[in-house]
Amino acid sequence: MKVLVVGSGGREHALVWKLKQSDLVEEIFCAPGNAGTARIARNLPIAADDAPALLDCARSQSINLTVVGPEAPLAAGLVDVFQDEGLAAAGPRADAARLESSKAFAKEFMQRHRIPTARYRLFEEADAAERSLRSGEWEYPVVLKADGLAAGKGVLICPDLEQALQGVDAVMRQRRFGQAGDRLVIEEFLQGEEASFMAFCDGERLLPMVPSQDHKKIGEGETGPNTGGMGAYSVDSILDRELRRRVLAEVMRPAVEGMAQEGCPFSGVLYAGLMLTTQGPKVLEFNVRLGDPETQVVLPRLKSDLAQVMLAMAEGSLQGIDLEWDDSASVCVVLAAPGYPGSYPKGMAISGIEMAEEGGRTVVFHAGSSLDEEGAVVASGGRVLGVTSWADSLQDAVAQVYEGVNKIRFDGMCYRRDIAAKGLSRIRA
Repeated sequence: MKVLVVGSGGREHALVWKLKQSDLVEEIFCAPGNAGTARIARNLPIAADDAPALLDCARSQSINLTVVGPEAPLAAGLVDVFQDEGLAAAGPRADAARLESSKAFAKEFMQRHRIPTARYRLFEEADAAERSLRSGEWEYPVVLKADGLAAGKGVLICPDLEQALQGVDAVMRQRRFGQAGDRLVIEEFLQGEEASFMAFCDGERLLPMVPSQDHKKIGEGETGPNTGGMGAYSVDSILDRELRRRVLAEVMRPAVEGMAQEGCPFSGVLYAGLMLTTQGPKVLEFNVRLGDPETQVVLPRLKSDLAQVMLAMAEGSLQGIDLEWDDSASVCVVLAAPGYPGSYPKGMAISGIEMAEEGGRTVVFHAGSSLDEEGAVVASGGRVLGVTSWADSLQDAVAQVYEGVNKIRFDGMCYRRDIAAKGLSRIRA
């Protein structure tokens, strides 16, 4: 079959890479893609949010399955457009995508269906939010969340009242995150260790994936501003058997059942960002697609045919499909442009990618990359590359991934040197 992957990031390169391994797949298109997808698929100069052009492409190229990577086209209803025209598309419809596109909807949904999460309040006016912060009802640190999509950067952790007030001003008055700041969620800060848990869903059933852990902050030791993700790792010990059982019973199944009860069944990848507290797992946020960079560490561990799973999910029936996973450990280190997550330069020449991939268990997934007029790979985004390695142990995967990182060069290249440190500490303990 022919597959169209929508998006241009590291997640989409990982999807193309995994789909390419399927005997079911004849040809893969990626819109718009990047320098990495160009090596193994046919890139198309179509923006991920250009629904009419994507639909025309799917028809003209006789696409059998469209896989939507990013959250913005999902929230805008790209899957609705395809499905309403009788075309198979993997991902939730816009009404179900509200679990990510509106923090307010997600929090109210979790409250309705008794899904454990942080205590919160919703505000539509900056003055009211500031009065609440001054009232003494919140302990610090406190968390501020812009209501809408903000490319993974709309969450502010404020250690004291002064910074919380500055955060309200930045989100709701200065509109640092655009329309996402129309409403603001203030919620309690949860203590514990974070984990990411994703599952393929068809509106009724869900097939859980292996757990992973993301590293959101730009600086080592989880310092500095939030980013789209500076790295991730996946190993089974992130969630033991009892915790997985609780996450499925208290979070994932109630979410899928709740969306069906409310008339907007969830079909696609449901992602729960979790905090593992002393009271048990609590939801920090829901996403409605594969995480980035979590995808880059989860898919290398998948032994099953991803194309078969995606097609079954798009057709609304995962019944009869079982997922098989490798018991290896995987690690992804993101290489970013200097200045990210703020403003950053572009056009820096990149070298060493082929050297980093020598050995067969390291793959460099492209994100913010493109080809210049001579066909050379250059940096074109904030998160440029994701170096991913997998091995029999987490220690070996960490050593291997940083060996690969050390072979890549571009001007001002930035990365964290402590990816998977929590996992290594857990093993040593």
